[in-house]
Amino acid sequence: MSGRTPSRWEELTAADPAHSKWYVERFRRLSAEGADIVGEARLIDAMLDRGSRVLDAGCGPGRVGGYLHDAGHVVVGVDVDPVLIAAAEHDHPGPTWIVGDLAELDLPARNITADFDVIVCAGNVITFLAPSTRGAVLAGFARNLAPGGRVVTGFGADRGYEFPQFLTDAENAGLTVDLQLSTWDLRPFTDQSDFLVAVFSRAD
Repeated sequence: MSGRTPSRWEELTAADPAHSKWYVERFRRLSAEGADIVGEARLIDAMLDRGSRVLDAGCGPGRVGGYLHDAGHVVVGVDVDPVLIAAAEHDHPGPTWIVGDLAELDLPARNITADFDVIVCAGNVITFLAPSTRGAVLAGFARNLAPGGRVVTGFGADRGYEFPQFLTDAENAGLTVDLQLSTWDLRPFTDQSDFLVAVFSRAD
């Protein structure tokens, strides 16, 4: 891991060591209050046959992957933050949760088959990558898809990664955009949208 470029998330947590714990407790509190924190996961579940393989890329404390596991899918979650992975293991037992850098993702080296039916990257994770690693992360998504698999990402505008540049980077990484939405509840994307949910397939 020496010499690699730290993500923006790692820079944030290095500057504020309490941030990860705050993030975990925030979603625990929202869940306890009855807030809907699994809208992304419901969309992913609707795209899949039961028992499909899902990679939750930048899984955080496991709210998306945990739901999908409970729905009957085989889930692997990866996050660079060990505090978030520990929370995922505690709150959502069942999936395979691993600490790892999405820019250097080598799942076969961890004895995990890289043939996912969906790779989901929710929660603005894309914008927390180091800019220099974005292409490598997107190429890794394409590489880890099963035939016919899809990548689904979602992030907001004004976070340092313009939507057109992201779509160009995805195309250069071997992904073809199939659908663009402005929300996880299927509202259409327009030029005025301040959020992008994009569904990709591999450009074979």
